Amino acid sequence: MSDVTISVHAPGSTIVMNRSQSGNALSRSLVQSLEQAFDDLHQEKRVRYVILAGSGSHFCTGMDLKELHEIRLQESTDSLHAMYEDWDRIAELLQKMLRFPKPIIAAVDGDALGAGLALALAADLVVGTNRARFGAPAHLHGLISGLVAPLAAFRLGGSIAARLVLTGEPVSVGLAHSWGLVTQETTSDHVWVAADQLGQSCSAGPSEAMQLTKRLLNESIGEALASHLTIGAGMGATACSTESAAEGLRAFTEKRPPVWSK
Repeated sequence: MSDVTISVHAPGSTIVMNRSQSGNALSRSLVQSLEQAFDDLHQEKRVRYVILAGSGSHFCTGMDLKELHEIRLQESTDSLHAMYEDWDRIAELLQKMLRFPKPIIAAVDGDALGAGLALALAADLVVGTNRARFGAPAHLHGLISGLVAPLAAFRLGGSIAARLVLTGEPVSVGLAHSWGLVTQETTSDHVWVAADQLGQSCSAGPSEAMQLTKRLLNESIGEALASHLTIGAGMGATACSTESAAEGLRAFTEKRPPVWSK
């Protein structure tokens, strides 16, 4: 099965992440598939908006920590280079979403954690179900939320960003709605319908006006966001090279609590 499934239902389209066995964790392959999917839909004239969703029980549970652990076990120079490449690739995907000329609606059912939360924050609108949770638990694995922090600060403000990335505690859809992270609450069996209705509302006007509106929001008002994502990716990759990260990733793969040296 492909990492993503694309379906066109003019004037909209849906991208579904297909790694349900791993909570749709962002592997290298999935990141590449998402990039290609957005490139394909960028050119599709019938499509005026895109719904991003996850298969199975979760939207996206973050970076693929098992894959990250395997990279961490490589020779030190090769490992660090590979980690920088992986973090940069996710940052590029998020920037592609921010620059995408059509509205993106994240349909979040289940967990949107870490890089999964970053995907939701890079979308223009978010529909969350009563099962949805949003969190940035990177530091609990000895890592940092290098890509969540700038997006959360841009979308929600510094105080809420600090709450997310410093505590690591997931928040409910109700609290996320009160913060403005979630545009609309719904149930699991209506999440796609709710997302599609938002997309229909966005596509009522001309596409040129929508494209300019997104550029105003994400590239003019958010002019520093691209730089902050690049910096965050670099800091995130550097954090992966620490002994804390090594222990956090080992503990994750061994399904045990980490034991921190300090």
